[in-house]
Amino acid sequence: SAESNGPRRNSKRPKYSKFTQQELPACKPILTPKWVISTFLIVSVVFIPIGVVSLFASRDVVEIVDEYETDCIPAHSRNDKVAFIQGPEDKTCNRTLTVTKRMKQPVYVYYQLDGFYQNHRRYVRSRSDQQLRNAKDSRSTGPCSPEDTTPNGMPIVPCGLIAWSLFNDTYGLSRNSEELSINKKGISWKSDREHKFGKNVYPQNFQNGTLIGGGQLNSSLPLSEQEDLIVWMRTAALPTFRKLYGKIEVDLEAGDVIGVSIQNRYNTYSFEGKKKLVLSTANWLGGKNDFMGIAYVSVGGLCFFLAIVFSLIYLVKPRQLGDPSYLSWNRN
Repeated sequence: SAESNGPRRNSKRPKYSKFTQQELPACKPILTPKWVISTFLIVSVVFIPIGVVSLFASRDVVEIVDEYETDCIPAHSRNDKVAFIQGPEDKTCNRTLTVTKRMKQPVYVYYQLDGFYQNHRRYVRSRSDQQLRNAKDSRSTGPCSPEDTTPNGMPIVPCGLIAWSLFNDTYGLSRNSEELSINKKGISWKSDREHKFGKNVYPQNFQNGTLIGGGQLNSSLPLSEQEDLIVWMRTAALPTFRKLYGKIEVDLEAGDVIGVSIQNRYNTYSFEGKKKLVLSTANWLGGKNDFMGIAYVSVGGLCFFLAIVFSLIYLVKPRQLGDPSYLSWNRN
């Protein structure tokens, strides 16, 4: 019929273009020996100095680390540490630290936990961001089970396992028997305070259950001002992590004796975790961390080594571009 013999209007054949026909301009560099050797040398010349500078910057950071989870348990209770930490006994623990090198302000006070998996899927999901932002959404506790409501059905604010397990060890510091003030303002991210935690959201029914997970909250302060909670709820990606406790805003001199009064309340003993108090300075690179410097030096050193090897091979047995010996394997 005429209809069948006519042109097909709905043809699926793509239109002709350089893109569909794979005719776009392309760059195909030829990796000659000189080009490869030069590239390796350039990478090594750039990377090795960056690595060395990073290592020196990391070494300039002064850090004092004190692991106290065992020493802060009385000797007669170390056979059953969980019973001690859950019991009514006094949890005060006094420690002494010595400053080995001058620490310029601000000196950051961290607590470090080892073996605590904040990245566990169920733990990370156990929070309600909607509830944290808006007071009218206090009953939005869907993801927070089992720490969502009280036995009589009242919502817990903030709900969920993350808030429930809030770190509650406290530290009091003194230098040469004079009290050192710890500033706990501005320790959390500004974006978290302004956008994730509401200024009109106040704690309700928090830690009122039979099993207390961690720290208490001040019911008269909005969540946006409770920075210990805000810092804790930014969950860590690794099982060993540090979180900022506060800042010392005076210089610490070499030889200063720092007295630390610890209220050892947080139960890391049930999962054999470790607790550490860390005093640290910072610089343009951040805290003490040799990884970036070692990585740069390693990559730069490897590139320099490969450049030397390829140079020796090229000098011993040079091959010109178009040398048919490149294709010897094809003839065999």
